[in-house]
Amino acid sequence: MDVVDGGVDRGQNPRATMERDSDDKIAEPSWFSPKKLLFVFCVVNLINYIDRGAIASNGVNGSLGTCTSTGTCSAGSGIQGDFNLSNFQDGVLSSAFMVGLLVASPIFASVAKSVNPFRLIGIGLSIWTLAVVGCGLSFDFWSITFCRMFVGVGEASFVSLAAPFIDDNAPQAQKSAWLAMFYMCIPTGYALGYVYGGLVGSVLPWRAAFWGEAILMLPFAVLGFVIKPLHLKGASSKLQNTHTMLLIDLNLFLMSLLVWLPSGFAPDDKGKNRTDNLNVLPTGYGFSAVLKDLKLLLVDKVYVTNILGYIAYNFVLGAYSYWGPKAGYNIYKMENADMIFGGITVICGIVGTLSGGVVLDFMDATISNAFKLLSVSTFIGGLFCFAAFCFKSMYAFLALFAVGELLVFATQGPVNFIVLHCVKPSLRPLAMAMSTVSIHIFGDVPSSPLVGVLQDYVNNWRVTALVLTFVLFPAAAIWFIGIFLNSVDRYNEDSEPDAVTRESAIAPLLEEA
Repeated sequence: MDVVDGGVDRGQNPRATMERDSDDKIAEPSWFSPKKLLFVFCVVNLINYIDRGAIASNGVNGSLGTCTSTGTCSAGSGIQGDFNLSNFQDGVLSSAFMVGLLVASPIFASVAKSVNPFRLIGIGLSIWTLAVVGCGLSFDFWSITFCRMFVGVGEASFVSLAAPFIDDNAPQAQKSAWLAMFYMCIPTGYALGYVYGGLVGSVLPWRAAFWGEAILMLPFAVLGFVIKPLHLKGASSKLQNTHTMLLIDLNLFLMSLLVWLPSGFAPDDKGKNRTDNLNVLPTGYGFSAVLKDLKLLLVDKVYVTNILGYIAYNFVLGAYSYWGPKAGYNIYKMENADMIFGGITVICGIVGTLSGGVVLDFMDATISNAFKLLSVSTFIGGLFCFAAFCFKSMYAFLALFAVGELLVFATQGPVNFIVLHCVKPSLRPLAMAMSTVSIHIFGDVPSSPLVGVLQDYVNNWRVTALVLTFVLFPAAAIWFIGIFLNSVDRYNEDSEPDAVTRESAIAPLLEEA
């Protein structure tokens, strides 16, 4: 690592890579440079979504056995065939992670106010790795569903904290572009997951796909514990001794979890059921504290407007990813519809997502400009996608739909820039967590079954696709309203937890260490 100007990599954010002790001496910088952090987080995000794609792939998900009228039966394959799952049970597996994500996200966001956020990512990725191994060892529907829920628990810490870390360490003029690089891994990971699941499932048992994912993720889980962590703006100050800090953070993490349990689960040293022994924790923990923070988010007009538009947007993309190939096959008699739609999504996802981030930085990354880009790109992209389904020619459809997806994917960097910059730094983990939970619960999770109901009613895939695509226009309208809201970039507001309170909390742990 090239070291200049007192030990800081050229181009790094000194606040994010260096710490000052009580004597105002500069501590040794973390091994993570900003570019290394971006690369590692992109790879982790890629693995997360490879898992999503793999469990949906034919090689891993499989199918039920079938019997012909002559009495000849063929064995099922993959998870569905081995566990003899109904289509409803099979659908539950794809969204079971949401249960863990919903429950764990506010907990991790609350604990991040005191426990080292980088350590929390290590803890989350460790849970994710163990849960994925459990998926490979599962023996029935309930066991694999339970493991999928814990995959969501493990993912909760990463989705809450990764984007704030990237935002802190990105160069000032490239914040949106760096976020776009991170979110570019979503469509890429999905597509790679389909390929990965298909390849593994064709030569090995489906269980091997999960074990392979665990092997890929394990080094990154370990990395969260062994290297000196970066500082996250809005989180508490950290000690300089890396190994001592690890022990303290693990202790504080376990103690913070007890705050979330009923008081009867926190006995004191005399065996009585009390929570007095948890009073050493700094303030701002537990369910009531999260409710207070949630109220702050719900009264923030900029945040709510952004998320409402994001929900409508994700409603369309979720149904596109699930029903797109089937609609394309039925409307245009498209051969290899999976490959065609998958290829368009990967290319447009990468180019569109990166372009959106670069364009916002070129415009000057402000909340108002982000809303302008969101509304314009979604509206024009929606027009292209809507027009595509009006053509009877498959080639005209593919050309117009590709341009539409390119524009629609340009939203990923700007929408998350708004999430991170419209709230105080200490609220960013919860804001990211609630954004992720909201777009899934109200967006892509209900969209696929609702589109299925519509298709059953109209029995016309072209009409169904046009109705679905029309939802992009309300999304653009909601984001257009955001342009006129009184928006303030709150990134530089001081929301650091009280250092004195933290020092009083960790003093007993320092004595034990």
